[in-house]
Amino acid sequence: TTERQSQSNEIVNVAQAEPTPTALPAETLAEFDTEERILINLYERVNPAVVYILVSQRTSTRQGNVIVPAGSGSGFVIDREGRILTNAHVVEGATKIKVTFQNDKSVEAEVLGADRSTDIALLKVDPEDLDLRPLGLGSSKDVQVGDPVVAIGNPFGLNRTLTTGVVSALQRQISGLNGFSIDNVIQTDAAINPGNSGGPLIDAAGEVIGIN
Repeated sequence: TTERQSQSNEIVNVAQAEPTPTALPAETLAEFDTEERILINLYERVNPAVVYILVSQRTSTRQGNVIVPAGSGSGFVIDREGRILTNAHVVEGATKIKVTFQNDKSVEAEVLGADRSTDIALLKVDPEDLDLRPLGLGSSKDVQVGDPVVAIGNPFGLNRTLTTGVVSALQRQISGLNGFSIDNVIQTDAAINPGNSGGPLIDAAGEVIGIN
């Protein structure tokens, strides 16, 4: 009984002890602060070019033909004339496409073209009264495994979401909408979820190296 009581007292004493805070060295904090500011700056520069895409389709009901929401995804502006890149599967079968920008301004978009083999689509919006800030296109040929990358998009409808990671592998293969093999795919451990489709994969310089 005495031994058990002694052990119990020791446990109580440990649980009641207050930890002594240990500050990180100033040089370590400075390094973290630099990395954080790089990400913040990158997000501020890239985010205005990323759009939220809402797709509607016409369907038949007992009340007649109606247009209903059919899905959502991401895209990004590539020029000041209003052209936007996204995935073909994001807008496939769309009756109506609405694009929403960072300032919550929404406009309708049309599909200029889509390639099911590479799962890429080009949209167009009227640039009038829009402060379009296109993203620069980088080169995937210069990408190496281990390079830091950032993905910005609208996973699960949660718009303007940033995830970070690295290039995990290169020269992967996936299938297009028609079963065509898409080669030289970049693999990343940055979180990519439904709704991220069509958004940009960004390198450390803020340039697009792929479409999520």
